[in-house]
Amino acid sequence: MALPTNGRVIIDTTVGEIDIELWSKETPKTCRNFIQLALEGYYDNVIFHRVVPGFLVQTGDKTGTGGGGESIYGEPFEDEIHPRLRFAHRGIVAMANNGTKDSNDSQFIITLDRADELHGKHTLFGRCMGDTVYNVMKIGEMELGDNGRPVYPPKIKSIRIVDNPFDDIVPRITAAEKRAQHRAREEAQREREEAERRKGAKKNVGLLSFGEDEEAAPVTFTKKTIVRPDLVDDPQAVAVPDFVAMPAVSKAAGRAADDRPAASKKSDDITKIREKHAKEVASSANSRKTEIEKMEAEIRSLARRRGGGDSDDELEAMRKKKKGKSALEEELSRYAKGKGLHAKGKRRDEGDVLAALSAFRGKLAGVAVEEDMPEGAKEEDKEEGENKEEAPKLGWDEDPGMEVDDDAGFMGHALRFPKDDGEETRKAERDYEVIDPRARGARAKEEERERKRAMKAKSGRGGRRY
Repeated sequence: MALPTNGRVIIDTTVGEIDIELWSKETPKTCRNFIQLALEGYYDNVIFHRVVPGFLVQTGDKTGTGGGGESIYGEPFEDEIHPRLRFAHRGIVAMANNGTKDSNDSQFIITLDRADELHGKHTLFGRCMGDTVYNVMKIGEMELGDNGRPVYPPKIKSIRIVDNPFDDIVPRITAAEKRAQHRAREEAQREREEAERRKGAKKNVGLLSFGEDEEAAPVTFTKKTIVRPDLVDDPQAVAVPDFVAMPAVSKAAGRAADDRPAASKKSDDITKIREKHAKEVASSANSRKTEIEKMEAEIRSLARRRGGGDSDDELEAMRKKKKGKSALEEELSRYAKGKGLHAKGKRRDEGDVLAALSAFRGKLAGVAVEEDMPEGAKEEDKEEGENKEEAPKLGWDEDPGMEVDDDAGFMGHALRFPKDDGEETRKAERDYEVIDPRARGARAKEEERERKRAMKAKSGRGGRRY
């Protein structure tokens, strides 16, 4: 029978809660160390840094390396081995040490199975209760890296004290105060980083600021001046007219140009430039037109050479010469005659077809059928055939002539069938059985009626008394 426990804590982890009952009477110094560290928030955010599958999980090192840890006594404390507390099943909570005697600090282990080899070497001070042991088993099934360290190590969020067997414990600092200090340190660190960032950053005076202690600097825009020296030097310059449609300047106006002031002379120079430009444009257009005409002439000469003509007079004569109908026109005119013969409402003349049919019918009537011919005629045909076979063969040098297929004997053939004496019909009746499903159904119905009549007559005789 297991010893009664005295004390209870709940470890809240990232994989779920772990409910632990403590043997504070058997291991008072170890349990006091564990509870005070939990009250001070020492185990908050500490990871499970070591997992041995099927054996144990280990935590309690604030550094997360497995080489740290501290006790409330300021130094490692001695072991508390009890003879009745053994590692008989999974879920046993014990202190971890560095492999030597009396080297306990803050690290502890939870077994995943029976571990008799740990008895007498580690201080056993608690056990997991209820279904929370399955959360410990879940930690033991995680993916591991080097030295048994989980790839994604779970973490202790906090430890809640449900039953404190030591009322005289005065924590050096509570967990709430420790969390407040941690937040204050983080805020101070952020403020220092922000101050350093502001100090090193260059102030942009071009941006608007709405702060109370800062005033927005006036934004000035520098514009690039647009300079037109020609307009500045000659403010009385006239608008630029059309270059192409420029009126011509007379000679008298050219002679009187020297008597004009400087402004008038300058405008005359511009006019001359424009006239020169217009002349150049016109000359370029004329030269282009000349080139085009030259190219057309060359093309015409090449066409004459290809057609076989020697001069323009011959080409003109060929054009004026009246052309006759081509082969295509003749074919089109021939087919145009029969156009519309098959149209709806028109009837085609079929006299030539009927005349050909009548001639063929008369030819068939004039040919005697073999069975109607007399025996003498048949013998004559046979002799004539034999004589044809005995005709001398032509030599190699003689021309056999063209073979003409004028055999009309096929028109005298007759289609004959042997007379039926009934033998084939009787053979078919013997060899084949004709099955009529309707007759079979009628026969079955008749047999059923006969059976019912027989049963009715039999039942009538049996029920009669004599």
